[in-house]
Amino acid sequence: MVVKVQWYPGHMEKARREMAERLKAVDLIIELRDARIPAASTNPLLNMLAGKKPRLIILSKTDMADPAATAEWVAALKKQYDSCLAVDLMRDPHSGRKIIREAIRVMEPMREKQRAKGIRPRAVRAMACGIPNVGKSTMINRIAGKNTVKAADKPGVTRSLTWIHADPELDLLDTPGVLWPKFDDDRTGALLAAFGSINDDILDIKMIAMDAIHEIQTLYPGCLESIYDSGEVNPNGMLKAIAVKRNLVREDGVLDTRRAAEMFLNELRKGKLGGLTLEHVRSEEQEDLPE
Repeated sequence: MVVKVQWYPGHMEKARREMAERLKAVDLIIELRDARIPAASTNPLLNMLAGKKPRLIILSKTDMADPAATAEWVAALKKQYDSCLAVDLMRDPHSGRKIIREAIRVMEPMREKQRAKGIRPRAVRAMACGIPNVGKSTMINRIAGKNTVKAADKPGVTRSLTWIHADPELDLLDTPGVLWPKFDDDRTGALLAAFGSINDDILDIKMIAMDAIHEIQTLYPGCLESIYDSGEVNPNGMLKAIAVKRNLVREDGVLDTRRAAEMFLNELRKGKLGGLTLEHVRSEEQEDLPE
């Protein structure tokens, strides 16, 4: 059974209203998603807000995702949107330039119209958006070539909308990470929680960990069993195996499965379990990916 998760604090609703208003001055939407959960990490509200604005999808955290799955997602998302790039924002110093080049390429029709009128093309105005904790601030800093905005490995750091002159050819509107009022299915909420897009303080950490363990065991059989030296396939049993492996024992001598859950989620989020993608493109989804 997948645990039910909902999180939509007041500042997100305020940010959503401000984004809707500011979109009038935007040429392009650059949407950042987590390469490990490309469908779950898109905000369905963005489809209503975006209208017909060009949309460049950036898959982040590729260093922690399954490379084969990432390649499939890039190919599939390019069919649905104006473009899609998979980038390693943490380790690739050229990732910012790659995003700038692709943004300019996507907006070339607009710039060509400006040239035809004898107007020198101005900088592209792009809104950088994404759900909490997908690496948006890191992306902006890569594009700008300096630490322009504060980046943190937790949701809810950015609270306001700010224009940043990131590059002579690209102005970025930095936006807060925004979720939506109600997740359509429990699995989406559980995946977002597992990868740190929802405040841990409101979560049943053990249930979130067990849901993630079940997903990994389904998609990558033997992966966790190898890492934690256990043949246990039951998620609760795997938490106990993790507690044994990491020597997590309470003062009363009982295995501390809550600490095991916390440690497991931390290792998952930091990519210490290997390249894992918990949403794969299926053949029947190629023509009808979730928006």
